[in-house]
Amino acid sequence: MKPSILIVEDEKLLMTSLYKALSREGYKVISSTTGEEALDSFRESSPDIVLLDVRLPGLDGMQVLKTIRSMDNNVPIIIMTAFSGIKGAVEAMKLGAHDYIAKPFDIEELKFVLAKCLVSQKAVTEVNEIRSTRRELFTFENIITSNARIKTLISQSKRLAQNAQSTVLIMGESGTGKELFANAIHYNGPRSDDPLITVNCAALTEGILESELFGHEKGAFTGAVKRKKGMFELADRGTLFLDEIAEISNKTQVKLLRFLEEKKIQRVGGTERIEVDVRIVAATNKDLLQQIKMGKFREDLYYRLNVISFVIPPLRERKNDIPLLIDYFVATYNKVLNKNVSGCDGEALEILKKYPWPGNIRELRNIIERAMLLSDGNMIKSSDIPIEHTSTDGNSNMAKINNLDPMPLDKLISSYVQSILKQFENNRSRTAEALRITRQRLRRILKSLVD
Repeated sequence: MKPSILIVEDEKLLMTSLYKALSREGYKVISSTTGEEALDSFRESSPDIVLLDVRLPGLDGMQVLKTIRSMDNNVPIIIMTAFSGIKGAVEAMKLGAHDYIAKPFDIEELKFVLAKCLVSQKAVTEVNEIRSTRRELFTFENIITSNARIKTLISQSKRLAQNAQSTVLIMGESGTGKELFANAIHYNGPRSDDPLITVNCAALTEGILESELFGHEKGAFTGAVKRKKGMFELADRGTLFLDEIAEISNKTQVKLLRFLEEKKIQRVGGTERIEVDVRIVAATNKDLLQQIKMGKFREDLYYRLNVISFVIPPLRERKNDIPLLIDYFVATYNKVLNKNVSGCDGEALEILKKYPWPGNIRELRNIIERAMLLSDGNMIKSSDIPIEHTSTDGNSNMAKINNLDPMPLDKLISSYVQSILKQFENNRSRTAEALRITRQRLRRILKSLVD
């Protein structure tokens, strides 16, 4: 069944024609011949689409458009107008109409406009659902801790999240949760309805990073066959999270400094200065003051980034959080792996509490995932944990893989992928999303298992 559509048209012959044609197409059609009647119908039926004539007796189409927009900012509205009224239709689009169609038109043309509208609206709905999900996922309440320092950081971050302009610098070792804080700052602030774009500066070479950040013009370099918007433009009105900021080249540092001073960027190979409204959140696992002394990072850029900054302590300095994090990861992977693990036994918990965690929370998460994947029981035992200490006081920074029932890599991958596929009832799209890989890569993995 296709969506419901409210047709607002005072010409009875056209209304009858549209009603019959769109009903045959499967739409649930609601008809109104005046603006006042249309508003009543809209309040009562909440249609999925509005097909609105500009010229109406009494309350005209523009007034109806404004009133509907005051009630619902998302419902698609398509304006119908005579060729002579195109200028007014364009004005209507500025007021919030989704599209327009010029009279006279045939039903095939209208069906195309409606189909395009529905595709666009579906994309908007999906984006809104994703943002809503991410708002629920990246709340400050979801940062698992009993540590006083982390609680202080959460309290500070809640306040700075509301300041949509200030640049934020997050420091800490790899795996401590810098990206989690960056997401929470974005999704709990006034920019949450707009994009959060994440760039791993360490993952891209100098030339590629500059192009990715600032975009490029056609012909700017070999392979630049068309103009491309960069991450700054894509993040307009939102947040740009620059992870591993210490890894950017001096040339890119200069361009970033210029943006922070002017709020304008320039595409590679271009001359136009483009104004963008972007909040910068940067993160690093390096000592930037030491990087400045070594001549690897600009001092002026550091002070521009360091408007608001904080350091996330490593996991070894917040050992009381380890049992809480274990419980959280066990609950998470019980759902993903379709398991019923209740936690760690006493010996396993002691090993995990004494381990110095050089990879921090990310390493703990990976070890719990692996232990649950390989465990056959409902408790994680010490034999399921691939680490051991060279000393019992927890001060050693050495960890090694135990010789405990080694499993060939292809068998491990096979077991893991098949368990996730089973969890999602052979739905490949959801499986790929859970595994954080593309459907093409999942297809290749499954094909290799068959071969």
